[in-house]
Amino acid sequence: MKSPTPTAPAASTGPSGAPSCGSTTAGAPGAGAALRPRADAVRNRERILTAAREVLVEFGSTAPLDEIARRAGVGNATLYRHFPDRPTLVHHVVLFVMDRVTRLAEVVLAETVTAGGPDAFDALCRFTHGAADERIGALCPMLSGDFDRDHPELLASRSALEEAVESLVAAGQSAGLLRTDIGVGDLLIALSQLSRPLPGTACFDVGLFAHRHLQLFLDGLRAPARSALPGTPTTLADLRAKTM
Repeated sequence: MKSPTPTAPAASTGPSGAPSCGSTTAGAPGAGAALRPRADAVRNRERILTAAREVLVEFGSTAPLDEIARRAGVGNATLYRHFPDRPTLVHHVVLFVMDRVTRLAEVVLAETVTAGGPDAFDALCRFTHGAADERIGALCPMLSGDFDRDHPELLASRSALEEAVESLVAAGQSAGLLRTDIGVGDLLIALSQLSRPLPGTACFDVGLFAHRHLQLFLDGLRAPARSALPGTPTTLADLRAKTM
């Protein structure tokens, strides 16, 4: 049931996602050469963010920046050119992960309305496993300390993610496939808890267990419910109140 994660942006796209021109204009020698460093910069930034995501999972927000540069295959100077300090790097890794998970949710949700697409519960499962592969559970330790939770970029990214996940949950409940006594917060808390290494352990290869345990949890969300849950559904408002 494991879902493939969304592919990274192609190297031929610029920061805005617009395709880069691959040919030069007549009478403008050197125009192609001027574009190549920009494409290299986009690729380097992507490699740094991908490597940083993995290293931060292993070491937390104090991860050695030298190790991030090494895994990204770039020099320290290149890393600092893109991200001049640790808070800036952590900020952009959080956005990187959240935006990729949001895109995954939107793609999976769109597939549920196409002929032959997965049903709403299967779509929720595919999203949950894909989000685990994106290391979304590792974000929580990075959001502590002096992290700026109210940065406009972060608020916009979080809002888009919440809207997409709410739509997935609502689709499952409307179809009668997902129990109605759970909220979006219940899903996100479980996803966070089950998809990251246990504190104080060397269990970094959490992927061996995360998908197994996530599926056990997801099977418990199927309708009709097999048991009554204590308490009330955890909403996004509840989640914000407990994590702010």
